[in-house]
Amino acid sequence: MPRLSALSPQKRAFLAGTLLLTGTGFACRILGFFYRIFLSRTIGAEGLGLYNMVHPVFGICFSVCAGSIQTALSQYIAAHTSQGKAVFRFGLAISMILSVFMALGICNYSEWIAARILLEPRCAPLLPLIALSVPFAAFHACINGYYYGMQRSRVPAFSQVAEQVIRMGLVFLIADIWLEQGREITVELAVLGHLIGETASAGFTLCSLCLFPPQKGKQAEAVSSFSLSVPLMALALPLMGNRLVLNLLGSAEAIWIPSRLQAFGLGSEEAFSIYGVLTGMAMPFILFPSAITNSMAVLLLPTVAEAQADGNESRISQSISMSLRYSLYMGILCIGVFTLFGAELGVGVFKDSSAGSFMQILAWLCPFLYLATTMGSILNGLGKTTTTFLQNITALVLRLAFVLIGIPRFGIMAYLWGMLASELLLAFLHLTSLKRLISFSWNAMEMIVKPAAFLIISIGVYYAVFSLWDGFDRLGLFVSTALHIGVLCMCYGGLLGVFHLAKHNYN
Repeated sequence: MPRLSALSPQKRAFLAGTLLLTGTGFACRILGFFYRIFLSRTIGAEGLGLYNMVHPVFGICFSVCAGSIQTALSQYIAAHTSQGKAVFRFGLAISMILSVFMALGICNYSEWIAARILLEPRCAPLLPLIALSVPFAAFHACINGYYYGMQRSRVPAFSQVAEQVIRMGLVFLIADIWLEQGREITVELAVLGHLIGETASAGFTLCSLCLFPPQKGKQAEAVSSFSLSVPLMALALPLMGNRLVLNLLGSAEAIWIPSRLQAFGLGSEEAFSIYGVLTGMAMPFILFPSAITNSMAVLLLPTVAEAQADGNESRISQSISMSLRYSLYMGILCIGVFTLFGAELGVGVFKDSSAGSFMQILAWLCPFLYLATTMGSILNGLGKTTTTFLQNITALVLRLAFVLIGIPRFGIMAYLWGMLASELLLAFLHLTSLKRLISFSWNAMEMIVKPAAFLIISIGVYYAVFSLWDGFDRLGLFVSTALHIGVLCMCYGGLLGVFHLAKHNYN
């Protein structure tokens, strides 16, 4: 494996940024697990289900006024760094105007949205709190896009940590106060926590922007707002439309799952509880390792956009091969981890065996989920936003078909099958599109067969060792399971490291 000093400056910057975002991402997810454990034991599975019903409303607003503009800022600034400050100000102004209008609309029509769109009147008092978080989310998203475009990932990375720490601290404090007052803890606390987190992240990024501006010492290019509006919005509007449609379909999925479960024969409380266990307990575990692929995806977009602007096709090819390799390495490992330890994780963390069963089934989702995330980001970086949009739509429509047709006949299992089928299709479509655009190296033996063999060997070593001695059982189910997973991961990672070292020395 090449030493860090032997890497090019671009690769070192990409690697450093990925490691930073991954480290803070893991820290946030670990904190998030404790937070979700707290919520699951205070508001219950049904409360988690209700919270996940109102969250798509925030997702729709974010896709229109924040997410698309953040991505456009990142992509445009990466290719035009001298215009960074000016284009950031223009993007921020547009984002804030849109976010305020959307927040006002949700507050004024919360009861109608809850009854007619979400099909659950209990969501009405939660929507104003969600609406208030939209402008704060838009504000810090634009600042993060500015930093990503300048390939300065520290502020976005640490803003995640600040958001999580402040949210958890204040929510725990509020819960203690409510309990002392004899007030019941409901799903309102989870939505209030969301607002606290978005506010904290906005405050952190604002302070960082004032103290550590990403363009310090650079000579800014004098440009007019009108000249910036056309190229920036040319990038943002297709993304905005794409994300809006995708979020609308995703929201329809979230709304329909409980109702289709009731068509299967479940009561309202049981349907929301199953939905809460799946989305609030099982899926966070499956998505936990995606801190790595999400970090790669965030940094790949400006990196690929910059390489394309420079006409450096070999750099794009290397980025694709690297992302493909490590997404598969991690996805194959996660299959082993969640199939072996899913049951223990569900019971040990959430005291719910069904969460563990969901994890064991969804384990096979991991390689395709991680591949789709990184390959989709590269396609967006190459300017193929329409391609990614159509492919995401295709995958979502397939999943919705399983929801509408399959759940009334087969229950929640139909949705799990739909998730597996849609992510497999999406990963295949993204890879096929990239192969047509850029020639990149692909070796099934090294990327699939060998890591799968290393996983089997690691599992064999794990069982051989712990069949002779297991001193972890005295530490409690959760701690014992975590240590067992750590041993398996170290064995797998060690085999991969030895393989790459031997290959490098041979070459």
